[in-house]
Amino acid sequence: MTHTIFATIATLCYLAASGLIGMRLFRKEGWIPERSFAIAVGFAGLLLHSWLLWDSIFSQGGINLGFYHALALTAWTIVALLLVSSLTKPVDNLGLILLPAAALSLILEANFAEVAFLRPTATWPLKIHVLLSMLAYSLLTLASGQAILLALQDRHLRQRHPGGFIRTLPPLQTMESLLFEMISAGFVLLTLALLSGFAFLENMFAQHLVHKTVLSVLAWLVFGGLLVGRFRNGWRGRTAIIWTLGGFVILILAYFGTKIVLEFILPPPVS
Repeated sequence: MTHTIFATIATLCYLAASGLIGMRLFRKEGWIPERSFAIAVGFAGLLLHSWLLWDSIFSQGGINLGFYHALALTAWTIVALLLVSSLTKPVDNLGLILLPAAALSLILEANFAEVAFLRPTATWPLKIHVLLSMLAYSLLTLASGQAILLALQDRHLRQRHPGGFIRTLPPLQTMESLLFEMISAGFVLLTLALLSGFAFLENMFAQHLVHKTVLSVLAWLVFGGLLVGRFRNGWRGRTAIIWTLGGFVILILAYFGTKIVLEFILPPPVS
């Protein structure tokens, strides 16, 4: 019961913070909330989210990384990175999309529990691999959200309609710089995650990890190609947006697509 109550309150905090951000973006008159207030409400949801993860994921049996628990953990990482970054950078507008998504992850986690333990006996390299993977996926998710905002901003400017919420966004050049900062950091983390993960692929086919590995490497090549294109050819605008979103879709298929196949489609092993 306590878990459900906390999940409900955290969900409401995330939705309220997203609503406050929306008011800042779209409202032209009347009460417009302070940016710091929206961020503070988001942090309140994050604190409750933290307790929920501790209560449901960490136990004596190990770390429960079943599909919905992993989804909630990834959402927590994304929101944490978003809110902390918002203290010094103008990225809080991403919360308009990402906070409701985090709220949805809490609803799913609270109502559809399952068990897929990472045992306490798991080695430190494996734990580091899981942590690096979560951070890489989360940071590149932020980059994809930034790419969507950049696409909207670019479209409005091309159509000479810079009004509405576009006027609240930083200049286009600043938005692009933030995008490539996120991608660069995410690419480094993804590289480290892949390198640490290869140590556990003694029998890739027996572990049903071949598609996850191939898709992860393909996403790594996409993001790496984008960074090379940026450095050598000055890629920007729509080209950068397309490559970013393409790499993100592949990465999501690699991780959550794999978990869906292993936990919901393939039959459980016979004991």
